[in-house]
Amino acid sequence: MATILVVDDELGIRDLLSEILNDEGHTVELAENAAQARSVRAMLRPDLVLLDIWMPDTDGVTLLKEWASTGLLSMPVIMMSGHATIDTAVEATRIGATAFLEKPITLQKLLKAVDLGLNKAVAKPSSLMAPVKNGALPMVDLTVEVAMTGGSLPEPVVMDMGPQSMRSFNLEGPLRESRDEFEKAYFEYHLAKESGSMTRVAEKTGLERTHLYRKLKQLGVDLARSKRSAL
Repeated sequence: MATILVVDDELGIRDLLSEILNDEGHTVELAENAAQARSVRAMLRPDLVLLDIWMPDTDGVTLLKEWASTGLLSMPVIMMSGHATIDTAVEATRIGATAFLEKPITLQKLLKAVDLGLNKAVAKPSSLMAPVKNGALPMVDLTVEVAMTGGSLPEPVVMDMGPQSMRSFNLEGPLRESRDEFEKAYFEYHLAKESGSMTRVAEKTGLERTHLYRKLKQLGVDLARSKRSAL
């Protein structure tokens, strides 16, 4: 698992992101402003940074530009904002941001962006003021477009699975994606076997009901479909 730095001036946002990422097995460091972010970046060299744009001392885009210009942008940086525009997203991506998430951030989008960032090499921009060729806009990361339009990233193709069926898993892809496929199949199997009873599935899998609900939502398990397939 990774060490992730969360930079946001809102305590509630920091606590929420920390809880979610800790549940995923990551080590989370927190900073409430750019000064603290610089300090943590220098000491720990995080694997990924979640960076808010609007902060009281130095805004996130300026900090991102500072890291890029001084050779410190060696980790994926995911920008976050509740008031940004497409232009801001494009600018952050040109500087070197891996993705741009619009607040309020859904659990699914957050985990997808983090996974993509951790499994993707950081592109080092040749120049902060690189010219645009033929009047075309620079390439924008798919995650930026998805986050700003309120859509969702494409999910892997999933085969129907009943309680007695066997299923093969893709062993060539990233570990997280393969694990998610297995976990989804695992919970779908137990939901079908227990006729959709969350109480019995929680007991069977050893999970507390609230955590089980959150896990099923994160994996995209269709509870209604699971109940129908058990009939």
